[in-house]
Amino acid sequence: MPFHPKIAPEIFALRPDFTALSLYVQGVANRPSDEASAQSLAQAIAAMDVVPWADAHLEAWRETYRAFGAKPNRTPSSVEALRKRALRDGQLRPTNAVVDLYNAVSLRYAVPVGGEDVRGYQSPPTLRRASGTEPFDTMAEGAPKMETPDPGEVIWCDAGGVTCRRWNWRQGVRTQINDNTRDMWFVLERLGPMPTEALIAAGSELAHGLWRLSPAAVIAASLFDTARPEGAAIDLLPQGR
Repeated sequence: MPFHPKIAPEIFALRPDFTALSLYVQGVANRPSDEASAQSLAQAIAAMDVVPWADAHLEAWRETYRAFGAKPNRTPSSVEALRKRALRDGQLRPTNAVVDLYNAVSLRYAVPVGGEDVRGYQSPPTLRRASGTEPFDTMAEGAPKMETPDPGEVIWCDAGGVTCRRWNWRQGVRTQINDNTRDMWFVLERLGPMPTEALIAAGSELAHGLWRLSPAAVIAASLFDTARPEGAAIDLLPQGR
């Protein structure tokens, strides 16, 4: 299955400053978290407020959530939820090597980062406004639960339904990365306060972390924005990696 995401025109109408960096990754040998994972998360938590755009970027995401009817105080963007957990607990519980890696990138750059298992997809992902009838598989009180998004809500979805609700708030169960995942898709999502160059730097850090785990991994990166709504390939591989 060709794996190239699509972003609907109404998304750029809602946020003309939206930019997405997509990484399609094949052949990563994921593994359980280890001391290196924990150290990476700890370093990212310590560096959370280093980037000058952090507060403005979080506020831009709050404004965006309000614009499509969500309440960011109740359902914050993924990066804000991650930062709140880190500030509350002083740490993040490791999950597995890949999830720890992209969580660390998200914290360090104050950017939402999603990571998905390609095997769970029934078609390439699309970012669009919801009709309100799409199925979303999640968990509630430890049991599987099926929900539907609100009409007009921004969702990532495929032919099987919603894969992530409220833009980047909550991921579904069937596409979650686990220790056995080998082929993955990542999306880093930026709004105006974050420089595009910083988005690419975050993607490069993620790519190099994946190559450290699996030097033979194949990574294809594409950038989506108003000038490149269909996506344009970019190279995250400096010479001599």
